[in-house]
Amino acid sequence: MTTDTAQTNPPPAGPPPAQHDLASEFLDRSTPISRLRNLLHRYPALSPAIVLVVAIVIFGIISPRFFFVNNLSLITQQVAVVGTLAIAQTLVILTAGIDLSVGAIMVLASMVMAQTAARNGVPAPLALLLGLIVGLAAGGLNGVLVTRLKLPPFIVTLGTLNIFLAITLLHSNSASVVGTDIPGLITWTGTTFPVVGVGITYGVVLMLVLYIVMAFVMGRTAWGRHVYAVGDDKEAARLTGIRVNRVLLSVYVVAGAILAVGAWIQIGRADAASPNAGTDLNLDSITAVVIGGTSLFGGRGTLWGSLLGALIVGVFRNGLALAGLDVLYQTLAVGILVIVAVSLDQWIRKVRN
Repeated sequence: MTTDTAQTNPPPAGPPPAQHDLASEFLDRSTPISRLRNLLHRYPALSPAIVLVVAIVIFGIISPRFFFVNNLSLITQQVAVVGTLAIAQTLVILTAGIDLSVGAIMVLASMVMAQTAARNGVPAPLALLLGLIVGLAAGGLNGVLVTRLKLPPFIVTLGTLNIFLAITLLHSNSASVVGTDIPGLITWTGTTFPVVGVGITYGVVLMLVLYIVMAFVMGRTAWGRHVYAVGDDKEAARLTGIRVNRVLLSVYVVAGAILAVGAWIQIGRADAASPNAGTDLNLDSITAVVIGGTSLFGGRGTLWGSLLGALIVGVFRNGLALAGLDVLYQTLAVGILVIVAVSLDQWIRKVRN
């Protein structure tokens, strides 16, 4: 009788097979959408550039008058004011703040410039200097309230918006100053000269000079790097030795000076100074900055992106007007642009490092 003995097969030789981690494979998978998000995160000015090109093409198709020389000149003049205010707004937003008073500061400075020169007999250079001092003081007030009293920038500038508007109305008695009463130096920014057949004002040139100077400052100086660091993480910036409050205060003061230059450009563009000018400039400046790729959470963005955003705002308002839409729909479109831009910023911020 033969007894069968059960044999157990030995385990195979060699190391065990590697475990297949489906979760890691899914997370590491590079999709076209994720690559697009990484690209937009790396180059914040890319998305506004694409939007600008598409908007120009669409409005050019809707209305052939869009590409008329006079219309292109009008767009550049409109962008000169919004683009200048967008520089100041960019600096503030880069620090994770927001300035709702940019339009009010600009109007106040413009009325001081025009009225002191036209009605008080102050020489034009001194009137411009007084406007600059007003811009510096207004920006400094915002900065002190934010840094010393530790108030949120939104609340501070919402309050000073009303304060500056009230001061403007009291100072001007709610009366405008016409261009014929204003010295030529103060309206000089509205003087045009031809460039490839398009009339460009000196205000546009002044705006571009500001962009070049501030882009250099933000990209090549310690102050610019500190502004980005404070906006990215205030506590981390403080631990590295950056004087956060001093940086924040300086940002608001510099913004005030830029707004005073914007006031000079506004007077030249309108050939007048009005206490009721610029009712949409706060919204337009924020829209330009956000569309330009600057994050409302601070620490990310470029000035050149804000210039593209200002061009988009100008093209949209002009194109919608040529299409025959009421100004209310233009404001509606700008509001929608803000929501879309913030949503896009939120989506881009989710990029995996």
